[in-house]
Amino acid sequence: MTDEAFRQAAETYADTIYRVALHALNNRADAEDVMQTVLLKLYQREEPFESEAHRKHWLVRLAVNESRSILRSVWRRRRTDLEELQNTPAPPDRAETELLQAVMALKPRYRLTVYLYYYEGCSVKEAAQALGAKPSTVQTWLQRARAQLRAALSEEEEEGHGYVQSQIVL
Repeated sequence: MTDEAFRQAAETYADTIYRVALHALNNRADAEDVMQTVLLKLYQREEPFESEAHRKHWLVRLAVNESRSILRSVWRRRRTDLEELQNTPAPPDRAETELLQAVMALKPRYRLTVYLYYYEGCSVKEAAQALGAKPSTVQTWLQRARAQLRAALSEEEEEGHGYVQSQIVL
């Protein structure tokens, strides 16, 4: 891969890789580490990609795998996470903020599935390939995530925090 081709690919996909890792890990520093690792592997890859779609799928799949490696690590299991989400800038709309907080509170597999499907625009089949799961499993995860989001957001509404259903159709 030429330096120019790598620079262009890094500019195009770095944000996507970072966001996939952030949703999987819920930790900015770990997400940055995953992004760097994935981009390094992209730079070192000698085989050409069949298409841009193949390149994107390969990068997302690698980001998911690297995130899972971090989640399985002994270091990750023995340390206590700080609330990183409080340090991230909130979307300007209160409803979007509540929705984002509800999504980030989901279990990692649901959070990542919701992110890939709704925010990255992946189909169920593409999300299943990226997550290494069957499409029917991804559909089940999406249904469960929607139910959990519906419950979490309706609790907030009952507490007087009204919300608007945003990008995710509950």
